[in-house]
Amino acid sequence: MKKILLSSISVLLVLTLIFCTGTLSFADDAAPAEDSPFRISVTVNGDTKSEKGFCWYTKTSTDSLVEIEGVDASKITYEDVFEWEGNFCHKAKASGLEPGREYKYTVGSKSVRSAQGVFVTDDGDSSLDFIAIADVQASSAENFEKGADTLRAAFSTMPGAEFVINAGDFTNDSTNEEWDLYASSFDSLNLRSTLAPVAGNHDGLGVWNWFSNLFNLDTSESVQVLNGVNYSFDYGNAHIAVLNTNDLFSLSLAQLKWLKNDMNSTDKDWKIISMHKTPYTLGKDGKWPDALYLQQSLTKVADECGVDLILSGHDHQYLRTKPLKGNKLSDDGTTYVLLGTAGSKRYEVRKFLADSFMNTDYIAALTVQRGDYGNTWNGKDFDTKKPENVGGCFNTVSIEGGKLTFNSYILSDEMTDENGERLITNTDSFTLTKETGKNKATFTVDNTTSEAEYYLGIVPSFCALAAYAFGVWLPTFLWIVPRILDSVINEDTF
Repeated sequence: MKKILLSSISVLLVLTLIFCTGTLSFADDAAPAEDSPFRISVTVNGDTKSEKGFCWYTKTSTDSLVEIEGVDASKITYEDVFEWEGNFCHKAKASGLEPGREYKYTVGSKSVRSAQGVFVTDDGDSSLDFIAIADVQASSAENFEKGADTLRAAFSTMPGAEFVINAGDFTNDSTNEEWDLYASSFDSLNLRSTLAPVAGNHDGLGVWNWFSNLFNLDTSESVQVLNGVNYSFDYGNAHIAVLNTNDLFSLSLAQLKWLKNDMNSTDKDWKIISMHKTPYTLGKDGKWPDALYLQQSLTKVADECGVDLILSGHDHQYLRTKPLKGNKLSDDGTTYVLLGTAGSKRYEVRKFLADSFMNTDYIAALTVQRGDYGNTWNGKDFDTKKPENVGGCFNTVSIEGGKLTFNSYILSDEMTDENGERLITNTDSFTLTKETGKNKATFTVDNTTSEAEYYLGIVPSFCALAAYAFGVWLPTFLWIVPRILDSVINEDTF
C-alpha cells in the first residue's frame, strides 16, 4: 500500500512538473529557476508590419527557441547566446509576419518555455494607439511594483495599445539585482505588447552596453551602441525616431545629422520623436547644460523637418508646451511633452527656472506629483494643489488620419474611486490636427554613420556643447544664483 501511495505521489509530482514546465509563469516575488527565461521583451525591430525582435535571459547557457502560433520556424532567426554580467542573453528576430495580425508566442528553450505572450503587427492603415511612460527608475521591489501598477492602469485605460514607448531610466543603477526586480514586476506586462525602449541616463551613462544587451533593436543606423541606441520605425501613418541622449552627454553632431536625414526620409503624415532628456522643464535637471543644449541643437532639426510631437522623460514631472518653433510660440511648431514619472521618484518645480531657462508663457499644462500634494499650472503660478495628482503618470496617444489625440493620466497613490479602485485622473488632454498627404521624402540614400565619421565628430560635438554651456548657459546660471540660493535656504530645493 505504501509503495502504491509513494508511486502515486511520484506520478502526481512528475505530472505537476510537466504541467508547470509547459505553462511557465513567475510570481512577482519569485526568482526564476536556472533554465527559466526572464527579462523578456518583444521590441520594434525593422518593418513593424512583418518583423519583431525578441530578447530574454537565462541563468545558465541554454538553446534558444521562439514559438509563434501559425508561424513557421524558418521565419525566426537567432543570434549566438552570450554571457552578460553572469547571465546569458538570447536574441531572436521574426520576419515574414502578416500585417494587422495578433500573434501568440512563447520564448525559452526546447525544455523550458515562458508564459504565453501576445503582440500585434502594424496593419498599415492611418489609425494607431500607443502608450507612453517614463522614469520608473526604481531600486526596490516595492517601487518597481508601483511602476508596474502604473503600466497596468495604462493597459486598462487603453487595452488596444499596439506598443509601449518607455522613455528611459528603467532602473536606478542598471545592476543585475535591479534588472531582476524589473523583470519580476514587468515581464508579465511586457508579454502583453510590443516595446519601443528609449535609453535613459541611468540605462547608459557609466553602465556601458547594458541597454543594447537588454533589448533586441535594429542598430543598423545607430551612430554607436555603447550607451544607448538610436533607431526609427514607421507605424500606421506615423514615423517615430528614438534618440539616445547619452550620446556625448546630449546629442552628438552625428546623431543630429542622422535625425535630420531620418525625418526627411519619410512621407508619413505624423513625425514623432521620443528621447530621454528634455529641452523644456521646470524640474531639478532643467538647470544643467546637457539637457538645455537640446533647446539649441534638437529644436533646429525639429523645426527644419516639421516634427509634430516630441516625447521625453528625465525630469520626473509632467509638462506640455504650446507649439514652438525657433524657441518661440508658433501655431505650426512642435509640441514638447515631458511624460511625467511612472514610478515613485518625483520632482517638484524649481521656481528659479521659471522665465530663466524655461519661459512660462510656453507652458500649456503642468502636473507636479510631489509629496502629499499635486500642484498644477493655472497660467500664473504653480500653487494650485490637487491631491489626486499624486501618483504614477501614464499617457496615451491615438492617431486617426489627420487627428492626433493625447491624454495624460495619474494613477493615485492613495485616493480611490466609487468602486474602491485606485483613482485614475485624466490630468491633461490635447489634440493636434493636420492635412494629410503633404509630407514628401527628400532623403533617399544611405543613412548609416561610419565609425570613422563618428569618432572624427567627437571633438566638434563637445565643442558645440561647450560653446552653449559657456556662451549661453553659464551667464544665465550666474544671473539666477541669488534665486537658487533663496530656493536652497527657504525651500530646501536645488
